Amino acid sequence: MTINFNELPEFSKEYKRYLKKYRTLDSDFLNFKKIILSIPCGVGKHFNIIAISNDIKIIKARLFCRYLKGTSLRVIYAFHCTNLKIDFIEIYPKSDKENEDRERIRAYLKNF
Repeated sequence: MTINFNELPEFSKEYKRYLKKYRTLDSDFLNFKKIILSIPCGVGKHFNIIAISNDIKIIKARLFCRYLKGTSLRVIYAFHCTNLKIDFIEIYPKSDKENEDRERIRAYLKNF
């Protein structure tokens, strides 16, 4: 099973900004990708399906960042069940904002 990873332009911009702030983010994000490669929808309390549309599941997950020492970042991504593709939509620390950008998710789902 091969899963392709893509990033929305907004995600890439946020990721680069947080990469400067949190030095371990690159390796932590690689570990996160390995986890979702084996279990795309995640398992346990750290993964939450927040929307389902057609064959797309929008998932909110915790990304543990060693630099943050115990706290985590939130990653919103879309898993396309039929063509095995994951699009990263948003990344943010819980301290910066309380919830995901619902408008960005709606705009993403309109394209499918």
